[in-house]
Amino acid sequence: MRMKQPFDRAVKQHGVTVLRVCRAVLGPGADADDAWSETFLSALKAWDQMDDDTNVEAWLVRVAHRKAIDITRMRARQAQPAQHLPEQASPYGNPGMADEGVWDEVAKLPERQRLAIAYHYLGGLRHTEAIELLGSTPEAVRRAAADGMKTLRLIFRSEGLSHDEP
Repeated sequence: MRMKQPFDRAVKQHGVTVLRVCRAVLGPGADADDAWSETFLSALKAWDQMDDDTNVEAWLVRVAHRKAIDITRMRARQAQPAQHLPEQASPYGNPGMADEGVWDEVAKLPERQRLAIAYHYLGGLRHTEAIELLGSTPEAVRRAAADGMKTLRLIFRSEGLSHDEP
């Protein structure tokens, strides 16, 4: 019957093999290093309960493989950053490339008019529902939206554009 080796010796003796397994599954980089660390943290926690005749290298390789698979699964559940995002119009009625002029003019409106238009026409709120957001009366919200729309219509009529509403 052989005796189990000290933990630090197992790390020195099998660390390279464990790292190779992690890199084989995850590729080189931080994820492989994390899997290596997680492998030896798990090994340290279980070290005292391990049988003396356990094949430590084989056991560590199995643990490393499982830790690497866990990281692979975690990657699949997380969004991955992209360098370039495709430009596309939103299906939710947000301003698109063809409407830039409208949105530039809406942005120039006084704040109350701009917000009243945004809440009513874009947010779909009734004027009575927008009073809490604007801290005003229903009549004042209606008036702000109407004044903003009047201004926008005048601007686009004078420019010969055919936008009725934002």
